[in-house]
Amino acid sequence: MTSPATSARTPRTKQRLGDRIFSNSALTAGTLILAILAAVAGFLVLESVPALTTDPEEIDILNGQPFWSYVAPLVFGTLWASALALAMAIPVSIGIALFISHFAPRRIAQGLGYIVDLLAAVPSVVFGLWGGNVLAPAVQPLYTWLTQNLGWFPLFAPPASGTGRTILTAAIVLAVMVLPIITALSREVFLQTPVLHEEAALALGATRWEMIRTAVLPFARPGIISASMLGLGRALGETMAVAMVLSASGGITLAVLTPSNPGTIAANIALRFPEAFGLNTNLLIATGLILFAITLVVNMIARAIINRRKEFSGAN
Repeated sequence: MTSPATSARTPRTKQRLGDRIFSNSALTAGTLILAILAAVAGFLVLESVPALTTDPEEIDILNGQPFWSYVAPLVFGTLWASALALAMAIPVSIGIALFISHFAPRRIAQGLGYIVDLLAAVPSVVFGLWGGNVLAPAVQPLYTWLTQNLGWFPLFAPPASGTGRTILTAAIVLAVMVLPIITALSREVFLQTPVLHEEAALALGATRWEMIRTAVLPFARPGIISASMLGLGRALGETMAVAMVLSASGGITLAVLTPSNPGTIAANIALRFPEAFGLNTNLLIATGLILFAITLVVNMIARAIINRRKEFSGAN
């Protein structure tokens, strides 16, 4: 047994220069991220205070209404459009990722994977042009049919929009935009499933789908949640595509086919900021602070879910 004195004389392993440089660089990068985040939060708070403490009558955009009455429809529209987009994008993304990772032949899987990755590089303006000029006119007859035949359902309540520029159209565009992000990350997580788990399930007589359901999906659940939250972050902050597609009129409504649509925070800032001045600018920055807080809360919730589930999934 080694005595304390002997242990005290044992020389420490000398750290190599490359290790020290990497360690210090990683520490600096992590500290810099926190500092930038704190600086952004501080800027938003300081610039928002004048708008939050001033009489609403003095701010032109508010038109005399309280700040929270103005921002509530924008918060609702942001969350509602993002939720609709995720509801459409997640199942499709998981299906595409499973097809690439477990069903498609290698050559087809590689080509399809490249296409999905390239789709993530398409500018949001292009999606906005496609959504406003191609998608909206194409789906308008469908919206009319839905309101006429399924108008009793709250989501499809009449009247139908005559242009197709509704919150549902904006959500479809957002779903297409976040689909490559969720697909690419889910595909990589599916490929990380231990081969022994898959082979054990097949050896016990499971079909390929049963193997995926019992071995792949439980292992990949934290990764799917992470991918979905990254997609949600893109949907929450998307600006130009929503501004070019959505015909916002304000208000809070669950109907997704009517001409009365709630706006989103990011699109509202993009449309109003060029002409804003004085307290109007502070007001728009205050709405940006709300979006900043929503994004932080969503990521904290996602991290909590992942930490609770990863120990049961076999993920590290």
